[in-house]
Amino acid sequence: MPRWIALFTDAPEMLEIRQQHGNAHLAYLDANRDKILIGGGLRPEPGMPFVGGLWVLDVESREEAVMLVESDPYYRPEFRRYELLVWGKAINRPVTL
Repeated sequence: MPRWIALFTDAPEMLEIRQQHGNAHLAYLDANRDKILIGGGLRPEPGMPFVGGLWVLDVESREEAVMLVESDPYYRPEFRRYELLVWGKAINRPVTL
């Protein structure tokens, strides 16, 4: 099964959405932990506001990845864009974060 990367780019308005829907977003990630393997927010520098995010997905198809992304409580198409890419893993060793 391919692994997909969801790369999110946020408009500044997403900061308020993050504050309002943070708990629902984390619950969504936990409920889908078998498909959303790892994820987190992206910042230009430590301590700066989030400007996007990244997920690694273990799903069968692009359609399933789209469904996961667009069902997330954070998803607001007017404030959050995303790109889906198939991940071609070059290093195959266990990683603990």
